[in-house]
Amino acid sequence: MLKQHLQFKLSQKLSPQQIQLMKLIQLPTQAFEQRLKQELEENPALENGKDDTTDYDNDDIDNSTQEDDYDSESINAEDINVDEYLSDDEVPEYRLQANNYSSDDEDKSVPYAAGTSFHQHLINQLNTFRLNDDQRDIAEFLVGSVDESGYIRRSVPDIVDDLAFTQNVFTEESEVEKIFQVVQQLDPAGVCARDLQECLLIQLDRKEPTKSIELAYEILDKSFEQFTKKHYSKLIQKYDITEEELRDAIHEIERLNPKPGGSYAGNNRIVEHVIPDFTIKIIDGELDLSLNGRNAPELHVSREYNNMLKGYKDTKAKSKSQKDAVQFIKQKLDAAKWFIDAIKQRQETLYVTMNCIMHYQEEYFLTGDERKLRPMILKDIADTIGMDVSTVSRVANSKYVDTPYGTKLIKEFFSESMKNDEGEDVSTREIKKILETVINEEDKRKPLTDDKLAVILKEKGYPIARRTVAKYREQLNISVARLRKEI
Repeated sequence: MLKQHLQFKLSQKLSPQQIQLMKLIQLPTQAFEQRLKQELEENPALENGKDDTTDYDNDDIDNSTQEDDYDSESINAEDINVDEYLSDDEVPEYRLQANNYSSDDEDKSVPYAAGTSFHQHLINQLNTFRLNDDQRDIAEFLVGSVDESGYIRRSVPDIVDDLAFTQNVFTEESEVEKIFQVVQQLDPAGVCARDLQECLLIQLDRKEPTKSIELAYEILDKSFEQFTKKHYSKLIQKYDITEEELRDAIHEIERLNPKPGGSYAGNNRIVEHVIPDFTIKIIDGELDLSLNGRNAPELHVSREYNNMLKGYKDTKAKSKSQKDAVQFIKQKLDAAKWFIDAIKQRQETLYVTMNCIMHYQEEYFLTGDERKLRPMILKDIADTIGMDVSTVSRVANSKYVDTPYGTKLIKEFFSESMKNDEGEDVSTREIKKILETVINEEDKRKPLTDDKLAVILKEKGYPIARRTVAKYREQLNISVARLRKEI
């Protein structure tokens, strides 16, 4: 008996434009400026600055739309609606001034020096993941096991044993493997790998897939030994590829970093010039958020390119060379339009996300008291503004905000929560701040032990275990009681 079945499969695949937009959102100010400069150099139809002389002819505008296809073989010059590019409405001229920034405001370009240890750099990133106490302990232990090259060169059974004996965390190998999947998402790409093969595969997996990258991944995954021994003829035969295809794949592999922690070796610090992406000020008791003016370029489509299309429109006899030229112009203008729109979307996304974070942590930004920081994870912000968690993560990644209390890494505002004795959710950052205050006010001739600190915190309404107190103390880089003793 013949049966027919109708099956629907829902799949989502990002377009190249969407992928590029996500990459733009992730860029901090300095990297964004480099990307902008690159686009201006590569696309002559895109120009920087405001175009005040726009006076295009809009007579007989045909507002019909058509689907664009950039394949040179399928573009028909006769079908191109030239008027679409001559309309004032269709010539994007983007200008979004950051609130409360004047053109001579120096705050937006002052670099700040910042530094952090490699280990702390990894620990800070864990705040963006939802982990329970045991998972957090495992993740921090794994991060603590990373060597200078960025690897964790220990077997899972050994890690399980050490967790039990040194951290009093009893877990299974499967749970450790699960947390490995978390820590291997940290930056730089490839960190927390257990060997070179895994390190390179992690990096390839994060790249936008191309034929060369997919082949490189297959070679490393299935034929790593043959690759390391340079048995290229066997690889060509095995994958039925040409020497050029193999060369392209090898080129992709050679561009990877075999030692993702190598840049931190020696002084073990990241030293960078930080340009705040946002500024938060208090004006008349109210919070005021602004984007760095360097994130708000004035871009417009080239007047010269529009004139070329106008000339094509007015020409009655259109030669083949003119048709070829208008195809090129169309592609460049469409690319310029998309880039201008993408920058606008980037800035709107940055502003909306940071604005939500600012209001979520309003008490902190008004007072500067870290005890006022609320528990906050990526999903809290994503749900509020109706965006994906990955988008919020890209906004928070490697971006800084200038506040009345100093320049802060946005990731630092994310923290997990625990219950106080009244059953309310409080931020772990709040507890650490109180712990730090208690230690600073202690009698240094008789410093408080972790047990006594746990009792004091419990009396203040924060019932946490001694082991947790020790963990928070270490995260604050505060020594044990005997080393804090003074005469």
